[in-house]
Amino acid sequence: MMRRGLRLLTPLIYHRSTFSTSSFFSSSPLNAADLAVDDLLLGDQLAILASKAETAPNLLQPGVVIYDGVCHLCHNGVKWVIKADRDRKIKFCCFQSKAAEPYMDVCDLDRDDVRRRFLFIEGPGLYHQGSTAALRVLAYLPLPYSALSGLTIVPTPLRDAVYDHVAKKRYKWFGKSDDCLVLREQDLLDRFIDREELLERSRSVL
Repeated sequence: MMRRGLRLLTPLIYHRSTFSTSSFFSSSPLNAADLAVDDLLLGDQLAILASKAETAPNLLQPGVVIYDGVCHLCHNGVKWVIKADRDRKIKFCCFQSKAAEPYMDVCDLDRDDVRRRFLFIEGPGLYHQGSTAALRVLAYLPLPYSALSGLTIVPTPLRDAVYDHVAKKRYKWFGKSDDCLVLREQDLLDRFIDREELLERSRSVL
């Protein structure tokens, strides 16, 4: 199964013009009305999501970065994006958190996959990993940063070769922590979908 770059989990067939991503990716409890086949036919993906209802109590949100929370390089990158993202379009989650599991699950990825290449879920049925994920995140930032997303013209194998080399060396070059580094900078937590879990973990340590 191809897991690199852009991947459409399944073709989307729109039945009505009233459909919006907020009806599919939201914080509301998963129920049949939200996924009414009369409004949106998702084919096999609908059945997959329905089968995961017990493990994914909330519908997924769009614009979420799932990353290695113990990696110093990754954490610094997240801090940079938060600072640059004045419109607060991007949200974050450490893959070490339980909150990350339904995101990885619906993309057919596990923690080892995301440890190698971070995950950006852009919208319904659409996710990216590695260098493509980084460039797609940049596309959501204001200028001049969004202009860098034009580097998608560079062949994906070449971009990912550079990304993978740095990813393999990142712990040695930049270091790692025993737990998600955002716990040390809790002022950032309002941008994290796993903030409640992280706060509870922090309280248990204290």
